[in-house]
Order: sequence, then structure tokens, then C-alpha cells
Amino acid sequence: MYQFSEIQVSDKPADANLKSHISNIELIGSQEPLVHTIYKIAHEMLCKCPGKGDLHTRTMALFDLLGNYGWAAKVTLALAGFATSYGEFCLIMQLRPHISLAVSLADFKQLPSSISILKPQVKALRLLVKTMVDLTKCIIEFEGLPAVLVGPYIENLAAMKSEIYVTAYWIIRSTLACSSQITNLKAMKPEQVYSNIIIAAWELLSLDYRLSSIYSHLRPLVDAFRQQTEAKLHQKLLNLFEESHIDNQEVLQMLFALKDDLPLKDCPTQVKLGVSELKSKVVLLLVSKPDLLPLEQLFFLVHQTYDHPHKKVEGSYEMIWVPISCSETWTDAEEKWFNFLSNSIPCYSVRQPWSLNSAVINFMKQEWNYGDEAIMVVLDSEGMTTNLNALDMVFIWGSEAYPFSLSRENELWKGEHWTMQLITNEIHPILTQWVEEGRNICIYGSENLEWIREFSAKTKDIKDAGVLLEMIYVGMNNPNEHVKDLLTTINIEIHSTLLSFTKVQLFWLRLESMRRSKFRLGHTASTDHILAEVLPLLYNNDDNGWAVFGNGSSADMVRVQGAEIIKCLNLFRQWGENVAQLEFIGALRTVLEPPLLGGPCNHTQVIPYSEGLIEGSIVCQKCKRLMKKFTIYE
Repeated sequence: MYQFSEIQVSDKPADANLKSHISNIELIGSQEPLVHTIYKIAHEMLCKCPGKGDLHTRTMALFDLLGNYGWAAKVTLALAGFATSYGEFCLIMQLRPHISLAVSLADFKQLPSSISILKPQVKALRLLVKTMVDLTKCIIEFEGLPAVLVGPYIENLAAMKSEIYVTAYWIIRSTLACSSQITNLKAMKPEQVYSNIIIAAWELLSLDYRLSSIYSHLRPLVDAFRQQTEAKLHQKLLNLFEESHIDNQEVLQMLFALKDDLPLKDCPTQVKLGVSELKSKVVLLLVSKPDLLPLEQLFFLVHQTYDHPHKKVEGSYEMIWVPISCSETWTDAEEKWFNFLSNSIPCYSVRQPWSLNSAVINFMKQEWNYGDEAIMVVLDSEGMTTNLNALDMVFIWGSEAYPFSLSRENELWKGEHWTMQLITNEIHPILTQWVEEGRNICIYGSENLEWIREFSAKTKDIKDAGVLLEMIYVGMNNPNEHVKDLLTTINIEIHSTLLSFTKVQLFWLRLESMRRSKFRLGHTASTDHILAEVLPLLYNNDDNGWAVFGNGSSADMVRVQGAEIIKCLNLFRQWGENVAQLEFIGALRTVLEPPLLGGPCNHTQVIPYSEGLIEGSIVCQKCKRLMKKFTIYE
């Protein structure tokens, strides 16, 4: 069974540069619709009688027809024109044994009735077509090299261009020869079929031998030119990021606009954009695989960057998605993901990511440490790199992290404390409201349903005694299907679960972002209080679960393991009377951290007066007893 897919301009971006190149041909050629041009080429190939001039004359006539296009476009369009007849011929011959319509079409076109007799010619035809496509890829690759680097630095450019011109001539001449052979099949008499097919096969094989020789010579030359260009581009990028600039235009031009003046697009409107749209802005380069991020993380990222209530300056920054294939060539699945997501997200994107220069991709991998995980590289308004990965900053603080630099990340952490507001911010609007109102909140997690039932029953007794306490179940780190089932059970049996499974995932995403951010800045659990609280939650292996109690922006937080909190709640009648004086968190702390034995503690703590200060009792952090209050006048 014969295949015809090798000649068609495939939808796969992996078919070298053919797809992206043919989609851009209209920009550099005439204003005529591309489909009309291809039709005219196909008509020129099929309708000119072989007697009206030899192949050379017809080839030059086809060059005249393609005069408005570049060399890569000429050969690509010639192949596309040939594909219309070659694809039709192969499809009819392939389906003829199975579909009556194909039989009727073959008879109408007077094609030979026997498929087997065509094997020598079809085999030679397929070999030649493959060689033509390989050579076309070479021409496209050479013309795709950035002219700004090719011209000034690379020797023998004129000789290389001559090689390209000769190659283009033989590709187009070969398409005419192949088209003539398909046309000649209709005029064959039965007694001439065998001898004519042998002669035709020999002619095609001769052309294939010539083109294969050209390919074996041209391919190393193109590879050498590409390697030289990539080396120059890599060095140019290194120099650019070490130099100071008046704006970000030269850097962005070198990254994205070497081949295309409109390399970006606005995803919501699909409008093509140039890098000039980003002048004087902070640019967030979201570098990732074509499937970007898990959907819940993607939605949270969009919320934090575009829907966040603390966005500082409208239009002060833009995010550009830079998808990079997991392999050297893009797959159908990767392209589908890109098309879907780039039509859905509210930011900018590279318009044709498969056209990114390989030197640029290697630069991102080597200098920006891009691997399989998404990163967000920050370029300031002058094009300088200020943060190699601000993604965790965005997950934690959203637009409040502007301008997303490393120094801003350190500044934000210096102003943070281990509070309920920090670990729950922006996950759910009702939860955010509870934090702002200063409500007592218990966040707890476990995959043990029996412990969850027992713990919930104990906290219900406390609430029945008049203590206001909001319960939030978050499962365990890396929540799975079991956690999803537990959420359903808790919602039915115990209490309403405020957080959905997706929101639970976001809770753990924030904690993981805190861990990565702290580690990246060089903090350790022994020197950083927030990290010391985050790590036990992320790596908790206690089957009986855990719980964290806190309220609002207060740094008075209590974290306790499952078995211990059950014991504590069993004694509520003994310490519950302290809630009125110490509030719930303070009373709970006196049980979990009982006062130290011994004589008086001379620790003092001065709390400056401020308007709106709420008077209350304070527990000494050293002896865990209530502190006496005195007023000092200055």
C-alpha cells in the first residue's frame, strides 16, 4: 500500500520548517492569496504539454511565475503545487482496491488498472520526493539564519548563496519531471506500460542521484553555517546581558525578532505584535513546556498577575509565554496544547515558538537553568536580568511583588511573619475575609478518616461552648484521589468544606513556593522561623494528622501534631476558662506549652501604643505564663 504523506506540506511542526515557512510566505510575496498561487503553480505543472519546451525551459518559466518570492518560498510553493497532483494520484491508487469511488476516478483519469506494475516507478518517485523535501529543508534552514549575524561574520556567503540557487533550480526541475510522469500515465497504451514505467523509473532515479549528491554536499555546509551563527548569537546574548542599555529593545530583538518583525501575539485578541510594545516595561518571560502548567496552577498564576487586587501600576509589566518543546522538534500534541493555551491565557506569547532560534533556546537552558520545570525570568525596563525565577514570588504575593526582582523578594520576606494571612492569602475570598476579620481559624490535614472524625467531634464541643472557630481541611502535601474522597465525606458527615480539591492543591502550592523561595535565597530551617514552620507541614508523615491554629495577621500561631491535639482538646474543661482572658490561641498555647517551674521570670516586653490597639493579655514567650500589664508614659 503506497503512502503519499511524505510530499504534503504536513500540519506537523516537526516537518522541519515547511509549515511555519509556508504560513509566512504571503508576508514576503505578492498580495495574492496563497491558495491561488499554489493552484497556478499546479496548473503550470500539469497543463503544459511536454512538447511545449524541454524541462529547462519549463523550469525557468516556473521561476518567472515565482519571481516575487524568496528562494525558500519558491521551492516550498513548488512542492505544494506538486503535492496537489501527487497526493491525488497516491490516494486514488491506495483506495482503489477498497472503494468503488476510487475505481471510478481511476478509470476516469485513465490510470493503469494494475497497482503492482507501477511499483518501480512509485518507489523511485518516493525516493526523489524525500530527497526534494530534505533539500528544501536545507534551503529554509539557511534562509532562516538571522541575517544580522550571517552577513558580517561568516565567510564564503556568496558561494553559499550560489549553492542555494542551483539547489532550488534542481528541486523545481524535479517537481516538473515528477508531474509530467503522473500526467503521462494517462496516455500510456497497455502494451507500452511496462517499458515506459522502467524508463520513467530510471529517469527519476537519475534525478534522485543528482539531488542526493547535492544534498550530501549542501547539508554539511548549512550545518556549519548554523553552528557558526549559533555560536555568534550565544556570545552576543552573553555580552548583551552584561552590558547596560537605555531600554530593553535590543535584548528582546535578539531573543525573539531575528527572523520576524512581529514575533509575539496578544493571546486574547490574537493580534501580532513587535517587541516595541514592551518598551519601558518590566518583562516576565514564562519559559515552559508547551503544556505550560497544571490547570489549577495556571488559573492561580493568571489570578495573581492579572486579577490581583494589589496590582501596582496598570501596564507596568507584561508576561510573555515562551513555550519550548521537550525534544528538538515539535510534536502534534505539543502544537495542539500551544494553540489551545495561547488562545486562552490573558498575556502575550511567542507567536511561532517552533521558529525560535536554537541558540536562544540553548541560552535559556544554559544561562537561565531552564529544565523541565517552568521558570519566570524577569527583565527590567533596560533589559537586564533581575530574577532568574520569580514564579514562586508570584504564587506567594501576586502583583504586589512588582518589579519581581531578587531584591524585592528579599524585601518582601523581611516584612513577613508566620501568620494565617501568609499561608492562606488569595486562595479563597471567604477565607481571606475571615483572616481580615481576625477570626480563629484551624487548618488541619490528615488522610486518616477516623482521626478526622475524632478531631472534628472535639472541636465541635469547643464551638458548642461558645468559641468561634472556623475549620479548614487541606489534606496532605501532594493531595491525591483519596483526599478528594475525604473532602466529599467531610462535607457530608462533619462540616462544610470551604476549600475544593483545586483550592487544596493551591494551598500546598503556596507552601511549596515558600520553601523554594527561602531555599533559593539561602535560608535554612535553623535560622528562619517561617521555613521552620513550613517544612514540617510539607513533610509530615504522621498518620494522625496535624493542625495549625491562628487568627488574622497575628504571628501567634500554634502548630501541633494529631495525637497531641486530641489530648489537649480532651482537657478543654480545664483550660477553657482561660479563653475569655487569653483568647482561644493564647489559652491553647498555655496547655501545649505549660509555664516553666521555678521562681519569677523577669522578662519584659514593651508594646508601643498605636491608634486602634486592642487591649488584651499576653503570654510570656519564655515562661509561658500571663504577663502583668503596666503603662509607661514618656
